Amino acid sequence: MAGTSRILDNYFKITQRGSTLSREVRGGLVTFVAMSYIVVLNPLILGSFSADDAVAKKDVLGNILPVSQVAAVTALVAGLMSIVFGIIANYPFGIAAGLGINTLLAVTIAPQVTWPEAMGLVVIDGIIIVALAISGFRTAVFNAIPDALKSAIAAGIGCFIAFIGFVDAGFVRRIPDVAGTSVPVGLGIGGSIASWPTLVFVFGVLLMGVLVARKVRGGLLIGIVATTVFAAVLEAVFHVGPSKGVDPKGWNLSVPQLPSVLAQMPNLSLVGDVSLFGAFTRIGVLSASLLVFTLVLANFFDAMGTMTGLGKESDLTDEHGTLPNIGRALVVEGTGAIVGGAASASSNTVFVESASGIAEGARTGLANVVTGTLFLAAMFLTPLYEIVPIEAAAPALVVVGALMIGQVRDIDFTRFDVALPAFLTIVVMPFTYSIANGIGVGFITWVVLGAASGKAKQIHPLLWVVAGLFVAYFAVGPITDAIT
Repeated sequence: MAGTSRILDNYFKITQRGSTLSREVRGGLVTFVAMSYIVVLNPLILGSFSADDAVAKKDVLGNILPVSQVAAVTALVAGLMSIVFGIIANYPFGIAAGLGINTLLAVTIAPQVTWPEAMGLVVIDGIIIVALAISGFRTAVFNAIPDALKSAIAAGIGCFIAFIGFVDAGFVRRIPDVAGTSVPVGLGIGGSIASWPTLVFVFGVLLMGVLVARKVRGGLLIGIVATTVFAAVLEAVFHVGPSKGVDPKGWNLSVPQLPSVLAQMPNLSLVGDVSLFGAFTRIGVLSASLLVFTLVLANFFDAMGTMTGLGKESDLTDEHGTLPNIGRALVVEGTGAIVGGAASASSNTVFVESASGIAEGARTGLANVVTGTLFLAAMFLTPLYEIVPIEAAAPALVVVGALMIGQVRDIDFTRFDVALPAFLTIVVMPFTYSIANGIGVGFITWVVLGAASGKAKQIHPLLWVVAGLFVAYFAVGPITDAIT
């Protein structure tokens, strides 16, 4: 055992990065718990239970992706890519189907083409991303980002994941768009904590906050387990039941109760069901190319922003916020889009929830190997791990968000040409539910204010290029309408 530990230590540089084997295992477990909801959520976004359902996500021919099959490939790709990323890139950044891209596929792309054709566009997106990474362009853009914006990206991601936690737990809810409504979101139900699941979330936030404040080892993991037990007790006593989009007081995704079946064989029939160029034939080269452009830009900067934030939070970056060997990491991450599309799981990318494992002490790719292994096991043990409700995992996101917002200390808010781009980067991420949007707005504002302040020559040429691309990205709707 000692020999194995020494081999792992040397390969993953565990001691060199100030970590331990137990911290890496614990961090990988916490990251999996924080990310595992994707195996439930991704099938609900992409898949359908029946083509006859009123809310079925049908492609142009009326076909659907079965929920059970999407769940299987979601866990498969997340497991494989997390392990590969950990071994090759040696960062504790878990990989799974990216939120945002899957919604874009289900709502915008699939209704125009077939599901295999939509996934073919994702594969092409991944090929382009990998080519840009291999060429060095992606790394060059990463290094061209000003230090202040890197800090703003990290802080913005902290706000974003905290907001995800609030929304997932029902602590923050959308207000119906009716006459007399003056705010888009509100607290709980009718302005109060009116459900047992939301109470579980509040309990979890306070418990994990206390454990982290007291520097208890494994605080987040202990908090998630304790909160899950609390949730299970409440479910057993009050029979809360699932929300299913109807009962606002129910559990959002998983009900905390022992399942009747502990394991089942995964259905992987969606693997390879992809048409690489079918969309270009069906809707035309120009329209298909615009869809690919949207996918590429969203993927490119979502991952870059997430890795920037996670790198700074894990203290793996240098004084300029640059990750060592970032080129290798970007190539592997881009491959996640190729593999995810080929398996019909949607584009896979670095997950911001990895910050939970980092807060638990993870500093190397060994944590990713643990996370990936658990995802592979999840293909068979889906009923078992679903006992953890999202309301018990969401508090970890809020606590980690509080840790990440501390990056604002490195931003010079006395200079408004720095303050405004940084501020917009931070707030646009949670307000629009998109890391890429926050980065885009920050880049554009940085370039405009810098040029207007007489500092155009100090702006890196790549920032001008990227800002221009983001202008086209934000205007892709009108551009598409004008063309079609």
